[in-house]
Amino acid sequence: MVARACRLIEQAEEPPTLDELAQAAGMSRFHFHRVFKAVTGVTPKAYVAGDRAKRVREELASRDTVTQAIYGAGFNSNGRFYAAAPGLLGMTPTQFRSGGNGNVIRFAVGQCSLGAILVAATGKGVCAIEFGDDPEALVRSLQDRFPKAQLLGGDQDFDRLVAKVVGFVEAPAQGLDLPLDIRGTAFQQRVWKAIRDIPAGATASYRDLAKRLGAPKAVRAVAQACAANGIAVAIPCHRVVRTDGSTSGYRWGVARKRALLTREKAV
Repeated sequence: MVARACRLIEQAEEPPTLDELAQAAGMSRFHFHRVFKAVTGVTPKAYVAGDRAKRVREELASRDTVTQAIYGAGFNSNGRFYAAAPGLLGMTPTQFRSGGNGNVIRFAVGQCSLGAILVAATGKGVCAIEFGDDPEALVRSLQDRFPKAQLLGGDQDFDRLVAKVVGFVEAPAQGLDLPLDIRGTAFQQRVWKAIRDIPAGATASYRDLAKRLGAPKAVRAVAQACAANGIAVAIPCHRVVRTDGSTSGYRWGVARKRALLTREKAV
């Protein structure tokens, strides 16, 4: 039933209302809302917003003009589209279409005991913290993500930010509190918020997180959200482990995950 409701949302030209979705499922508004959230991990409204964001990105990438993309994504007015665009894309529609053209991103690559580390930030906050073995590969990955963005090397203030991140990696006791520019689906952002609530030195399983989100069946979706996180240590997905406590997949390598956990537990 929930899968059918998701397909209805995805195929509708105009986002269906909660009443329409509940009626199609043969349920009351309250019961449908509760069941939908239990299965998907997000409310029907959040799922609609996530689907709308996906449509906007696809339409902007394939249409000749922004106006065509507006109506292709199901918006019936320019005003509604431009009001929603920053939250959906993290930038203006024109910047998105041009690969981040005009979006200023400062970045720097440093070294720590876990290898090379890239830190990048927009005016809103840190948008990437990545580990790697090859500094050039880290920079190429950032360039691929925003091929036409204005990438600037870090200045003295930014170098202090990088030093703060490296300092936390080496000595977790000092803590890490950074402004973040977080971009993801509604469900991913809920998972990432829950991960940030896990204190240093502690761990939680994928199943634990799913239960905390009120979606105990969404264990796989939680794991996928962890894998999609691009802001290492500031969104500490290394603290998420298997149900038996063993470490498993980590975007930047299981060895780094174990090293981070060992340091935090020592503190």
